[in-house]
Amino acid sequence: MNLPTADVLQKKPDILVVDDTPANLRLLTDLLKERGCKVRPVPGGQLAIQAVQKEKPDLILLDINMPGMNGYEVCERLKADDALKEIPVIFISALDETMDKIKAFAVGGLDYITKPFQFEEVEARVQTHLKLRRLQVERQRQNQQLQESCDQLKKLEDLRDNLTNMIIHDMRSPLMGLTGYLKMLETDAAEKLSPDERMMLGETRSCGSLLENMVNTLLDVSRLEEGKMPLHREKADIDVLIQKALQSLGSLTKQVVLIHRKSALPILVHCDVNLVARIVANLVGNAIKFTPEGGQVVVSAESRGVAARICVADTGSGIPLEYRHKIFEKFGQVETRQQRKMYSTGLGLTFCKLAVEAHGGEIGVESEPGQGSAFWFTLPSQGHEPPSGQPCPVTGGEEK
Repeated sequence: MNLPTADVLQKKPDILVVDDTPANLRLLTDLLKERGCKVRPVPGGQLAIQAVQKEKPDLILLDINMPGMNGYEVCERLKADDALKEIPVIFISALDETMDKIKAFAVGGLDYITKPFQFEEVEARVQTHLKLRRLQVERQRQNQQLQESCDQLKKLEDLRDNLTNMIIHDMRSPLMGLTGYLKMLETDAAEKLSPDERMMLGETRSCGSLLENMVNTLLDVSRLEEGKMPLHREKADIDVLIQKALQSLGSLTKQVVLIHRKSALPILVHCDVNLVARIVANLVGNAIKFTPEGGQVVVSAESRGVAARICVADTGSGIPLEYRHKIFEKFGQVETRQQRKMYSTGLGLTFCKLAVEAHGGEIGVESEPGQGSAFWFTLPSQGHEPPSGQPCPVTGGEEK
């Protein structure tokens, strides 16, 4: 759609006057020209259609009773054409019955002036609708510019994401090789190294594993966003999945009192086992990271009809209300003034959100500063949409 430029918007108003009475045409034409308008007088409906198609006016003053094609028919023809329907139409007619006016508005007229008219009234209404038309055109022009800017930004974002994914994908193989060789060194050369050297080698391997996990998470986030990560769903006991996730965290869990509150009866879910274990591990790892040493992290699950609800609650510093909407955003990072700690690396919680939603579930957090946080998510038992829930308590349960 080609819209007028700012220069065009400042040109003389172009008004098409349509009336089969020569005296009315001359009068309106002369008076409007005196007011600085470009006026095109047309004596009939068919000629009016041709004139509008040749050059679109800013406004049309339209008589109703005309031979051949009357004003109603002219207006209907204009409003049926996408290229012409935005042109404002003011009816000027000797017909003064209420039904005549109602029909004029029904076919698309914006205003109605009854003959014999006072030119002051015509002028006031013309100026009002010309201003409204200019504002409408300017808004359309700005909207088009905004859409073009958004389209260009989207192209740049896609280019950035594609480049990032390509680089990250290429990093994956050397990182896996690096961590693999470091593990072999720890096993084969441990006896030849001093305690400090073994410690440094272990720390190096841990850093390599962390980078490898970040790369894998970023790639998985991209696949989930594009809907290209297949889910291998199967029935599983959620407590077994939780235990598997906790075991994957290794020594990290020794920093806090970790409680796995097992259910009295098995809770069967329908999910991708490995993906859900990673969700739980991410949430527990995040909880441990922001819980003071010796604090408590509780993992629990409960059945809610067609869905299961898993909760990871901690006794950490909590998350301020104004930051909770950001923690699941991609690359979203939130800090507290007191601790200067980030509640999200910008990847882990985004992965959790996308993976849960890929299962048809929901994820959320309830938290109060100084009172800990409770991250929860739902999973379908038999492929149904799960209901949302409330935060779980942080006390009680079976200690791991």
